[in-house]
Amino acid sequence: MSQAQRSERYVRGLETLTAVDGEGGHKVVESLADIAPALGDIVIEFAFGDVYSRPGLEPRQRQLVTIGALAGQGGCEPQLEVHINAALNVGLSPEEIVEAIIHVSVYSGVPRALNAMFVAKKVFGERGLLPVTG
Repeated sequence: MSQAQRSERYVRGLETLTAVDGEGGHKVVESLADIAPALGDIVIEFAFGDVYSRPGLEPRQRQLVTIGALAGQGGCEPQLEVHINAALNVGLSPEEIVEAIIHVSVYSGVPRALNAMFVAKKVFGERGLLPVTG
């Protein structure tokens, strides 16, 4: 891949990352600078430049899918925190996020849903969005 193509992907990815994740996404990439800057580039170029910027799903839908995938896997709580914030950034309500996590419990188990819900509670608390009714 040429440098021009990489730059195009990088610019598109950085714009998408900023629009979706805001400061949280930049912090993740910056945290890799001293150990694996190439992984930060992969996040920007591939995840956001190629996948997140594809047509077909709106940012709200992408965040619901992402929350479901991360909550269902378990062990992804730091990434889940970033993406719950991103979900709020793109217009999902706390009630929609809670409902998505409850839905995960059917397919991935109650313990994973509980872990995800506690991350959501932390994010909602930090953003002054508690209590959530639903």
